[in-house]
Amino acid sequence: MELAPKNTGLSTARLERITDHIERNYIGPGKIAGCQVAVARHGHLAYFRSFGQMDRERGKAMTDDAIFRIYSMSKPITSVALMTLYERGYFQLNDPVSRFFPSWKNHQVWVSGSGDAMKTEEPNRPVTMRDMLCHTGGITYGAALVALGAPDEGHPVDKVYAEVGVRRGRGETLMEFMDKLGRVPLRYQPGERWLYSLSTDVCGALVEKISGKRFDHYLQETIFDPLGMKDTSFTVADDKLDRFCANYRRGADKSLQLIDDPETSEYRKEPAFFSGGGGLTGTTEDYLRFCEMLRRGGEFEGARILGPRTIELMKRNHLKDGRDLTEMAIGGFSETANEGVGFGLGFATTLDEVKNGGLGAGDFYWGGAASTIFWVDQKEDLSVVFMTQLMPSGAFNFRGQLKSIVYSSIVD
Repeated sequence: MELAPKNTGLSTARLERITDHIERNYIGPGKIAGCQVAVARHGHLAYFRSFGQMDRERGKAMTDDAIFRIYSMSKPITSVALMTLYERGYFQLNDPVSRFFPSWKNHQVWVSGSGDAMKTEEPNRPVTMRDMLCHTGGITYGAALVALGAPDEGHPVDKVYAEVGVRRGRGETLMEFMDKLGRVPLRYQPGERWLYSLSTDVCGALVEKISGKRFDHYLQETIFDPLGMKDTSFTVADDKLDRFCANYRRGADKSLQLIDDPETSEYRKEPAFFSGGGGLTGTTEDYLRFCEMLRRGGEFEGARILGPRTIELMKRNHLKDGRDLTEMAIGGFSETANEGVGFGLGFATTLDEVKNGGLGAGDFYWGGAASTIFWVDQKEDLSVVFMTQLMPSGAFNFRGQLKSIVYSSIVD
């Protein structure tokens, strides 16, 4: 997409507030090493800018084709992949996951206690495909969120995850992962609460099981190749290494600390476990292509990935009785605020601008652990992608700040 701000109904002068905001508040004070922002409306690119450095230790400036760890922004891609199989009639949303993984028929639900004193009960209904797309099935993240900056709440169910060996690391496979998840108790009755979880990794395993193709191959054939997402992958190839950003953590003293050097990163090796919940890397341009497909109702540059009515279904709030996350969410960590926010099939969505305290009712969005964000607003014909590499993602409210600037730049 070429820069064409005159065709977007966005004020160029007002969009330049993004430049001032990023440079003054983040690049200048050294709060982040670098970032990129892309804003598109009516199918035209209104704003694209690269800031700061992609690798501070090597003094490398941020390049327009830089490759980022997108972590949980892998989740919407995985959800779309699973819904392509829904469109082919392979499953219904209320089908139990145990239809494809029989070991999931044995789930119990945690009631109280821990260890040998743990009390459980029968689930009121099976965990469904919808539950996995919505994070409402009682699956948790185990202890994995602690590494991403979440507090260690030490729930008894999470301790069982550790005992069973639920993990996404090297040496694990999607099928082994699913077998282990079949042996852990559910954190709550399916459909009754919302908890950010390993559910989207389950969606990746379901794609592999249902399609009969390795998950990464299915993504390549069904989404990446058709959309021209040429740099999105679970692995950063050697010939792209010079474009791979360093990843940083905000330290207790508010300084930037290198936590993943591109030269020695695990992303240079092909994993055994292809994490649909957090394993992808890619560019701003690639993710904007994915967003534009969503904005256009499932099609981009002649490639149709999903039907428009499927996109409409995915972005609706699927939480019980139309509730928002303030009523449904447990646990203190996710990639969204809870007030006035619902959750659909792979995306959060703004239900109420007043409760949420920000513009964009009806948008759908998510983010990643290294502070990457995106949102799509079909009503305003808008797609926005923000990429940086700073963990944890809750360090700064990039989404709220960018929303204030972008929506106030709409003048048509």
